Amino acid sequence: MKSLTPRRFKRLHEQILLSNTFSVLLGWCLTVAFPYVLFWSWAALKNPNAGQRTALIITSIAYLISHVGSIRLRAIYPGGKSAHCIVPQVLLTYAACALITFTLHFTVSRYLLFASSMATLIWLLIEYTITYRYMKLKIAVLPGGRYTDEILNIPFIDARPLKELNLGSYRYDGVVADFSKIDEATQRFLTACALNRTPVYDSKQIFESLTGRVKIHRISENNMGALLPSPAYEHLKTIIDVLIVLVTAPIVLLIGLITATLIRLESPGPAIYTQTRIGRGNQPFTIYKFRSMRFDRDAPEQFAGEADPRITRVGKVIRKLRIDELPQFINVLKGEMSLIGPRPEQPSFVAEYDKKIPFYSYRHIVKPGISGWAQVLHGYTATTDETQVKIEHDFYYIKNCSLALDLIIAILTVRIMLTGFGAR
Repeated sequence: MKSLTPRRFKRLHEQILLSNTFSVLLGWCLTVAFPYVLFWSWAALKNPNAGQRTALIITSIAYLISHVGSIRLRAIYPGGKSAHCIVPQVLLTYAACALITFTLHFTVSRYLLFASSMATLIWLLIEYTITYRYMKLKIAVLPGGRYTDEILNIPFIDARPLKELNLGSYRYDGVVADFSKIDEATQRFLTACALNRTPVYDSKQIFESLTGRVKIHRISENNMGALLPSPAYEHLKTIIDVLIVLVTAPIVLLIGLITATLIRLESPGPAIYTQTRIGRGNQPFTIYKFRSMRFDRDAPEQFAGEADPRITRVGKVIRKLRIDELPQFINVLKGEMSLIGPRPEQPSFVAEYDKKIPFYSYRHIVKPGISGWAQVLHGYTATTDETQVKIEHDFYYIKNCSLALDLIIAILTVRIMLTGFGAR
C-alpha cells in the first residue's frame, strides 16, 4: 500500500512538535515512566532491580509497538480513520505482550501493564485528536481526467482544485493529475513541482491509496496481472491461518459450546446450519455457521436485513459479535477458506452479479475469508451499486494482499466486534 504522509511542514517548530521523535519521547514519559514512578518511585526509575527493569522494558516495548502502529495506520490505512483502530490495536498489543511474558514466566507487574495500556490508549487518542487537522493531507488536484472529481470529494483530506498551473504561496503534501491526460505545459509544471520537493502522484494511484478501492470497467483499464496475489504469501497465509485456528481452538470450542446450547434452548432446529457458497476458482463448497434465525430448510436465498423478523434474540447477539462465523474455522482447516479474504456469496447471487458487474468473478481468484477488507470498510451489501463498491474493495485487497493489510483488517475486525458495524 502506498504510504501517504504530510510533507509540507518546513518551519522549525512544526518539524519539532509534529515529529515522531518528540511524540515518542513525550508519550513514553506519560504512558511508561509516569505509571512506573507512581507504582514504585523516582529512585526505582533511576536504579531499577531485575524485576523492575523487566517491567520497564516490557511496557516500553508495548508502548513503542502501539505508537508505531498508530503512525503506520494513519499513513497507510485507506479511509484516514485510524482513530477507529487505536483502541483494538493498543489492546491487542498489550494483551500479546502480557501473554508472552506470562508464558515465558517473566516477572512483570500486572498493575503496570494495565496502567500503561490505559495511559497509552488515552495518550494516542488525545494525540490523534490534537494533531488531526495538522496531519490532514493537503493536496492540489489538476481537474480533468479520471478520478480527479472523486478525489476532490473525499471528505477526510484537504483536496483543492488548481485553476492554473501555479501552487502560489500554499504548501501542499502533493500534486495530483491524470498522467494519461496531460499536455506539455502540465508536464513542465509537474516537473517543477518535483524539483521543488513537492511529490507528484497519478490520480488513479492516489484514488486507490485513499479509498482502498480498485476500479475496473474494461480490461484495458487495468493490468490484470497486477491483481494476481503473491503465491509465496498465499502459502504463508495458509500456515498462519491453521496455526491461529489451532492455538485459539480451546477458547473457540468453549464459546461455540455455549452458543450452540443457547441456540437450541431458544428455538428448535440444529445449532449449526450449512449453505452452499462459491469459493476460490468459482468452485462451490459448504460453509458452516451458527444458526441466528428460525430454522427453515426450504427458505429461499435472500439478504437478511438489520430488522429481519426471522432473527432470534440469540441470533442478534451472535451476529453483532460475529460469533455466528466461528464454525467457519472448520472451513479454514479444510482449506476452503482463509481467516481473511473476500466474503463468499451464495450461487444465485454470484450468477446475478456476474451478469451485471464486469469482472465480478475475479474476486474468486483467492480463498474467501471469514473477515475481509470490504466487510470492515463497507459492511454487508444489499444492492447492485453497493456490491459494485464492495467488489472494488475486494480488488484492492487482491492487488495489495500482504501481512500488513491482513493485520489492519484483523484490527478493524476487532473494532467491528465491539461496535457491531454492518451486522445483518
